[in-house]
Amino acid sequence: MNISAEIRNTWTKEEIEEIYHSPLLDLIYKAATVHREYHNPSEVQISTLLSIKTGGCPEDCSYCGQAARYHTDIKVQALLPTETVISHAKKAKENGSSRFCMAAAWREVRNNRDFDRVIDMVKGVNELGLEVCCTLGMLTEEQAVRLQEAGLYAYNHNLDTSEQYYEEIISTRNFDNRINTINNVRKAGITVCSGGIIGLGETHQDRISMLLTLATMPKHPESVPINALARVKGTPLENNPKVDAWEMVRMIATARIIMPASVVRLSAGRIEMTETEQAWCFMAGANSIFAGERETLLVTPNPGISEDMQMLNTLGLQPMTKESKTSCATN
Repeated sequence: MNISAEIRNTWTKEEIEEIYHSPLLDLIYKAATVHREYHNPSEVQISTLLSIKTGGCPEDCSYCGQAARYHTDIKVQALLPTETVISHAKKAKENGSSRFCMAAAWREVRNNRDFDRVIDMVKGVNELGLEVCCTLGMLTEEQAVRLQEAGLYAYNHNLDTSEQYYEEIISTRNFDNRINTINNVRKAGITVCSGGIIGLGETHQDRISMLLTLATMPKHPESVPINALARVKGTPLENNPKVDAWEMVRMIATARIIMPASVVRLSAGRIEMTETEQAWCFMAGANSIFAGERETLLVTPNPGISEDMQMLNTLGLQPMTKESKTSCATN
């Protein structure tokens, strides 16, 4: 496998297939080499994710316990008070987070008082010196501009899976809706956080296709979350098999090679991974995790901050600060 580590947007499906299917240890070695060219390998960005509005979503994403149509144990919670969110952000910063992400279970952003409150939250978190990220559903260009003017640093909008498999997982929106929102975010000058989920019943070809979409965007997403399906009781995918850790490693390594300057996030599913399995993910190029209280990553279990700090210490890794964050090369 002879692959240049230059940033490019002209990847073909055949090239990504060759990388993805290469012998695992060769793949990890190449990814680790590329990672060291573009990032400080001893630093991991700690991000905290807070659900500011939970449940009651009209979408039918098969993996999500927040969809109103599924009978799960997740309780609907209205938009949190701004003061509560700022308090969570302060605690996150004290615990080593440099990015704070606010998630609302909406299909799309509406121009109402709730959105005005989110704007205030963005301003407040930005004033703390944290990178502010939001994931609020579909977004118009005008709404993206408002968020950018308030100080939003990043917007998360995952592709979830390939364009071909998308309708098998979600019927209430389409793949182009995702791309349109990402384009609106880009136009507003906000950085993009976009990745996907494995373990939805997709094929290896679907995973490769999703990575191809990300890697051939005019500009790679600055952040690429790789999630393993968190199986939520009451959702259509609750009985899917657990994602094998080596599948996560393979996805992370491939993402690292084809999008070398992006931050690759080891996201949902960590609670079911051993420390050793997570270490392989870091070796393969992951350099960000979501951390926080041992409660939830949105509405699914996630390791606690003390466990994560102990793991990072064992591995000789340290939290990335906003100041020390390696400036990504532009593509």
